[in-house]
Amino acid sequence: MSAGKEKMTAELTSVGADAKQSPINTSVIIADCGDFGNSENENIDFDPRTLDPRYIETVTMQALLDTAFLPKLPIIEGLLYPGTYLMAGSPKIGKSFLVTQIGYAVATGTPLWNMPVRKGSVLYLALEDDKARLQTRLSRMYGIEAADNFHFATRSKCVENGLVQQLEGFIRSHSDTRLIIIDTLQKVRGADGEKYSYANDYQIIAALKALTDKLPVAIIIVHHTRKQDADDKFDMISGTTGLLGAADGAFLLHKEKRTSGDAELDVVGRDQQDSRFNLKFQNENCSWELVGSETELWRDPPDPLLDSIASLVNEDSPLWEGSATELALRIGCELMPQHLSRKLNVNISRLLKDYCVLYAPFRTHDGRKIRLMYMGGKDAL
Repeated sequence: MSAGKEKMTAELTSVGADAKQSPINTSVIIADCGDFGNSENENIDFDPRTLDPRYIETVTMQALLDTAFLPKLPIIEGLLYPGTYLMAGSPKIGKSFLVTQIGYAVATGTPLWNMPVRKGSVLYLALEDDKARLQTRLSRMYGIEAADNFHFATRSKCVENGLVQQLEGFIRSHSDTRLIIIDTLQKVRGADGEKYSYANDYQIIAALKALTDKLPVAIIIVHHTRKQDADDKFDMISGTTGLLGAADGAFLLHKEKRTSGDAELDVVGRDQQDSRFNLKFQNENCSWELVGSETELWRDPPDPLLDSIASLVNEDSPLWEGSATELALRIGCELMPQHLSRKLNVNISRLLKDYCVLYAPFRTHDGRKIRLMYMGGKDAL
């Protein structure tokens, strides 16, 4: 095995033959499916052309369609997906209560505003609090109900001096990590924190985004808005547009009147539709209640091919392996084998999210094969 391939498969988690009992972990998928993420024509050996300063690495449309990328499932369906997000709002508007509420929902797997949540460990960097204040906030919100996978820290390094390495270390120790909350951005800016340039803002977010690009984890970074109003409310985020430009998405919590308990949460993101949630703050437990939503969640239309896959691989028959040609014959699909593989590549996340079926291509001495595994229902994902 070449060094490049060994690196690619090192973080993948082995799944036994009894797929019905196998939960999805942070590293996802299968170590013995070594071709996962590789197109058929991709050369993983050293390419001497990279030494030429005029060389630019490219990928063809064909190679993209022939590649199966590791699926990334939503963390809170309709609200939060793997990636790096800003949570912006005026000071003392309730942002910390909101991100605590989101963190608790993920740590416990409790639906948030009737939206399904995938349970996992959560790290909250409460860098403007001390432990006594954290205790008070948590007890006001949840009484004495504790979640042992909701972790807190009141100190951390800054982005330029080791924060990413600290986060990587936490994820290695807690392989089911789903969410990291950084409260606030200013606390991890470091020595250049007052240099509000586009390049500096972009670099700070990009350093954290590099982590969520590799792993199915979300990072929410709490930040402030400026006082000036704007036609596009997201232009009110303090700093330059480099912050939002580098991020995968943003939440903007705002009120018409500071004294009002009513607020709007606007959401934009690369992996979800723009949406707005109408919220009301509940003083008795310091949490945000959903009053209504101005955007209906988009649902993908039914897909007969994926329905056929789900009929083939399910709780009663949790594992199928074979070639794309054999699969096409088995489900009565009229697509050419190569086109069938591409359709599965494109729908790999949806197949797992909606049907709980993991699609993993792999290679044997007889050629390329397909492995389909039922993952034990949505509670196991």
